[in-house]
Amino acid sequence: MFSSLITSRIVATLSALLVILVGCGAGIWQLNRADQKIRLGESLAAKLQMPVLNANLDGLSLEQAAERRILARGRFIPVEAIWLDNRPRPIPEGGSGASGQSGFYVMMPLKLDGQEAVLWVNRGWAPRNNQDRVELPPVKTADELVTIEGVAFAHPGRVYELGQKSDTKSSPRIEQNFDLALEAQSHEWKQLPFIVRESDSANKDGLVRNWPSPTSGVDRHYAYAFQWFALALAGFLFWLINGLMKYRRELAVNGDRV
Repeated sequence: MFSSLITSRIVATLSALLVILVGCGAGIWQLNRADQKIRLGESLAAKLQMPVLNANLDGLSLEQAAERRILARGRFIPVEAIWLDNRPRPIPEGGSGASGQSGFYVMMPLKLDGQEAVLWVNRGWAPRNNQDRVELPPVKTADELVTIEGVAFAHPGRVYELGQKSDTKSSPRIEQNFDLALEAQSHEWKQLPFIVRESDSANKDGLVRNWPSPTSGVDRHYAYAFQWFALALAGFLFWLINGLMKYRRELAVNGDRV
């Protein structure tokens, strides 16, 4: 039986082993992603219950501010805005809407009142013009001092990026990703070591801020994991059943010869 199943079927065995390894590896990766999202959601929920920080008064590090609620008062600098492309419309868990709609995250620096420092703010999501990528949607920005509230993160999220970043002097700046260190270097200004994702959905400035929970998509990861494990199982069963059928045929042939 060993010869029928393995020795005489090296190519089939190696192919089945490859399918099993890929299926199990991808399934485990999907389970790990679901676990990461659950832990991130639990951490964020716990930190949101902590006192609100003040970006104008507290000298905050990334470790102190990460996933914490923050208030900041200052003036936006619209001419330095960065439009992060290929961002899906944020739909909260249980919400409805065009979740597949592509658009921009509007990253804008806020000159902090009473300080020389700048805080980068993810002001929200805006839809893109599918006919003209450079034509940006209208966004209202107050000229006076504003107070914003949001949650601090190390970055606004990253997407796969091809090619080089655009010239920081170009206008408008449409980028795939945002790099705090690069912005500090190119502008030569002092800035806080984190970004704040604004959370005031009542602000009528043309931006969407219905941010989903970090655990959004966990069920999808479980579904993908099931599919990958099912593929691994199907590969094993296909290899095993075909091997057993070959073994039975060999027994039948040997029996006829006897």
